[in-house]
Amino acid sequence: MEFLGGFTAAQIAAALAATFLSAFVRGLTGFGMAILLVPVLALTLLPVEAVLVTNVLALLIGLSEIRRLVRDAEKSAWMICALVVVATPPGLWLLTVTGADLARLLIALVALSAFAIILMPQRDAMTHGKVTTGGVGVLSGLLTGFAGMPGPPVVPYYVGRALPRHIATASMLLIFTVAAASGLGAGAAFGELGWQQCVLALALFPAVLLGNWLGARASGRVSDKVWRFCVGAVLGGAALAALFRLI
Repeated sequence: MEFLGGFTAAQIAAALAATFLSAFVRGLTGFGMAILLVPVLALTLLPVEAVLVTNVLALLIGLSEIRRLVRDAEKSAWMICALVVVATPPGLWLLTVTGADLARLLIALVALSAFAIILMPQRDAMTHGKVTTGGVGVLSGLLTGFAGMPGPPVVPYYVGRALPRHIATASMLLIFTVAAASGLGAGAAFGELGWQQCVLALALFPAVLLGNWLGARASGRVSDKVWRFCVGAVLGGAALAALFRLI
């Protein structure tokens, strides 16, 4: 039996469970929703559908927090946001011309690469140079379009430095919100964004709100050391789970 524009009950149930868990992780760590959700959704939906549904959810939850994100984000986040907007359409085009199985594998490898980068030693809180910041912005935009995951270059950029947690979190989430809007704009321009993905995302959004709220409450009770450990665990677990399912 099909619901919500052609999605089966099994697809919706799996999406609800994955959405709640990924939103909880977002609230706990300040990122992780796309990295967790896209690989799981891509196992039952087409990869481009998984990316667009996740973008709708990321945009909605980001807009609900936009005042805090704008207030607390580091200035570098705005440069990265601008480059994400430019680089997202080419990334989505690459996804549309890539076979579904290959795209699923590449999406899983993207998540794994983020885990490897986060294991690098933490640096001081000094701002990166323009070249590094620009590279993060371009790569984040390409990954937004191709995998719905702006996080793999962004998370190490902020979490790998000794920044206050609220600044690192706000900077990442501001970028992710802009990336989600860019991904949806590119999807509409390429004719890939349909009402079915929007309806499914709206049905999943209450799970995002609940999971994100519970995660944020839990985040306030853990130390920075535990928080950084959770960041690495989320990246590694998401990548390994996606690769295991593909194999």
